[in-house]
Amino acid sequence: MAISDKALDGRVALVTGGSRGIGRAICEALGRRGATVVVNYAAREDAAQETAAQVVAAGGKAVVSRFDVSDSTAVTEAIKQIGKDQGGLDILINNAGIAINGLVMRFKDEQWDRTLDVNLSGAFHCVRAATTMLLKAKERGRIVNLTSVVGESGNGGQAAYAASKAGVIGFTKAIAQELSSRGVTVNAVSPGFIETDMTAEHLPEAARAALLTKIPLGRIGGAAEVADCVAFLCGPEAAYITGQVLRVNGGMLM
Repeated sequence: MAISDKALDGRVALVTGGSRGIGRAICEALGRRGATVVVNYAAREDAAQETAAQVVAAGGKAVVSRFDVSDSTAVTEAIKQIGKDQGGLDILINNAGIAINGLVMRFKDEQWDRTLDVNLSGAFHCVRAATTMLLKAKERGRIVNLTSVVGESGNGGQAAYAASKAGVIGFTKAIAQELSSRGVTVNAVSPGFIETDMTAEHLPEAARAALLTKIPLGRIGGAAEVADCVAFLCGPEAAYITGQVLRVNGGMLM
């Protein structure tokens, strides 16, 4: 099936952590395909509004919604309100995430808990709150969870992050089995090293050069490349794909 430019017309998509980086690119990609995008953010309303404006410019519709995915009560209330305002929910993209780096021997309980609360429990909270609406959407229902190459490969200094992202993969496969009988697909997208404002600011040139030697394609990926894969999984052409992890990493992990 060929990809239609407006394959998501009439569908409502919630993107957590949609105010910047990969989340913003996902919002734009869904907007280009005609979706109404709910841009979730935790703190930066100005950035979320910028994303919403770019969704509209891309041909979609957009609203913003503030909640912290680690707060189960806030998630439940917000998603219920989104359903009322938009008449339902067809697509859930669990993109919100944080990375707190450090060696295990020095890692604090609160750092570990916060990482898992956002990256893993956050996805659980959102899926639980959205499931009823997604089941009503039937074959239009889509869940895409963002994991990471380190969730499969591990990475020194990122034990909490790697554990949380590995958990997302297991979670994805389990809920794919739970929801498949109603036509709802559940997949994960696993980016490698992707160029964003944060990486551009915090990655020294020497570290960048060393990283490139580990990427067979010889370059750092772009957020739009991840977003296009997410948008594909949300469309009708991906209706027979579920329980999968789509790696977008330039060959870092094969």
